[in-house]
Amino acid sequence: MYRMRRLRVNEAMRNLLRETSIEKSDLVYPVFIIEGENIKNSISSMPGIYQYSIDRFDEELKSIVESGISAILIFGIPAHKDEVGSEAYDDNGITQRAIRFIKEKAPDILVIADVCLCEYTSHGHCGLICDGKILNDETLPLLSKMAVSMAKAGADIIAPSDMMDGRVKAIREALDEKGFKEIMIMSYSAKYASGYYSPFRDAAHSAPSFGDRKTYQMDPANRKEAIRECLLDIEEGADVIMVKPALAYLDVIREVANSTNYPIAAYNVSGEYSMVKAAAMNGWIDERKIVMENLIGMKRAGAKIIITYHAIDVAKWMDER
Repeated sequence: MYRMRRLRVNEAMRNLLRETSIEKSDLVYPVFIIEGENIKNSISSMPGIYQYSIDRFDEELKSIVESGISAILIFGIPAHKDEVGSEAYDDNGITQRAIRFIKEKAPDILVIADVCLCEYTSHGHCGLICDGKILNDETLPLLSKMAVSMAKAGADIIAPSDMMDGRVKAIREALDEKGFKEIMIMSYSAKYASGYYSPFRDAAHSAPSFGDRKTYQMDPANRKEAIRECLLDIEEGADVIMVKPALAYLDVIREVANSTNYPIAAYNVSGEYSMVKAAAMNGWIDERKIVMENLIGMKRAGAKIIITYHAIDVAKWMDER
């Protein structure tokens, strides 16, 4: 009889034969930068996560650098919002200033700039609107302007999250035209209209003022459509493709991994983070074990990059280990 238990006889043997591991280099930490001064706002629905003004971000940046995490995903929260999200592509906007600050203080940190209008529009949608309809083609020039502005500020990677058709092609062409041919695009290719985003909308002040995002974000019931979305983005020039959320979509991550040879990012989103935090705070689960098991599941499914609010904790746990 072949005994599989020989493969698990002790920790050294388990480590030797382990197929999947999480490294610090896999992790991206999302951060929220808000307009104003001397601000450190706790986000009630995301324990341990804060909004920082630029002048207070030093303390968080220090933690990130000391943790050994090499990449952050930045979300800016402007004081002024309007119908066309003009702060999104203002070279002196909150996100652009924050990127310059980060690159000056910690030049080796990779800065990934989220490109979407929802945090900057008065209506909270990811594109321009007319008569209650979210406009696709009319939004593309604004997303392109935003991408170029973020690249000028020093962003290393542009991450369009809006889910407008054709935006990767438009952004790639705009970046190339302005001389940013080496700036990578990490596209939110398969982004679902999910209930897991609610805490993020508290953090980024980005909830839509009417309706929902189901006409442009994907139906959670669809798997094959995600493959088509990813292949289209690759054809348009995406360098990395993303599946968002992660936990309820591990099958999608695996399908995309099987269908492409491109790097895949998984976004372990706010709702997934907050559920684990709430259960841990109530003593119902071992937070460390559950977080690591979740992230291993994403990596095992095929993700190379994991965007997670647990990143700093995970890095500390790795050091302790």
